Amino acid sequence: MDHLNWGVLGASKFALEHLTPAMQLSKNNRFLALATRSKQKAAPFVRLEPGIDVFDDYDQLLADNRINAVYIPLPNTMHVDWTKRAIQAGKHVLCEKPIAMKSTEINELIELRNKSGLLIAEAYMIVHHPQWIKAKEIIQSGTLGELIQVDAVFSYNNKTDHQNIRNSSQLGGGGLPDIGVYTLGSVRFVTDQEPLTIRHADIKYENGVDVWALAAFDFPNFKFTSITSMRMAPRQEVTFQGTEGFIKLTAPFNPLVYDKAEITQRMNNGAETIFSYPGVSHYVNQIEAFSDTVLNNKTYPCSLEFSQGTQKMIDSIFDFVSA
Repeated sequence: MDHLNWGVLGASKFALEHLTPAMQLSKNNRFLALATRSKQKAAPFVRLEPGIDVFDDYDQLLADNRINAVYIPLPNTMHVDWTKRAIQAGKHVLCEKPIAMKSTEINELIELRNKSGLLIAEAYMIVHHPQWIKAKEIIQSGTLGELIQVDAVFSYNNKTDHQNIRNSSQLGGGGLPDIGVYTLGSVRFVTDQEPLTIRHADIKYENGVDVWALAAFDFPNFKFTSITSMRMAPRQEVTFQGTEGFIKLTAPFNPLVYDKAEITQRMNNGAETIFSYPGVSHYVNQIEAFSDTVLNNKTYPCSLEFSQGTQKMIDSIFDFVSA
């Protein structure tokens, strides 16, 4: 096998705008099929890739022997179930975040991965972007001295988008499941550390979903704070501050859409360096890393164990507030 044939379960806007174009642009990958009951939602996918097959049933797509890999952008509460079904059908799976609503649900996925030998991964694309690889290099090199504090914020405002699944408690909506994976997971990726304890958390709810959340954690060698919101003006920023300087990522989670990907490094002596990454698509990088793992036995940068660690942090925030 020299390429992956992809099938997509569900005609989501995100799949249309980001992941299926990434499949087309990626080496050794082909967008072959879509499953959706809506002809209207299928139409733009067909315009994007006229040769795709459109199934009106998810199981029909999974039964297609031509499909090697499945991308799952379904509502959050459906992720675990359809990931299991896809694995049982013999497909590699890239599932949108959060791959599960609780960290314990990922245990079964890890068992299925180990037993089947198939790749199961959460679509946590930022670890494939060179700005995050560079941030990790800077932090772990000791350039900034002793790391003291990390702050992360990710916000947008979808208050008037009443049909958005992020505003539905029944479909696993909320800011933390949607974007908490980025603020919380990114600090774990860069530092290779796990939190020791959660110090504080506060959540504002609307209609059963979190629309604003603050959390503070103690890590072994530094303090960390995270703010996520679905009711604030769009903002993204992560800062790693040490004794000798700091780095700031100004479009850490959604480059090419929110802003250009840049890291500003400023040292105590006033020296400033800017690392810029124009035009890089972490979605293309993600698809190519996925196929490289399957086809060439490479190590995938975002394991299920990593995703489970981030989900444990999310779980702990909800548990702290409800205690």
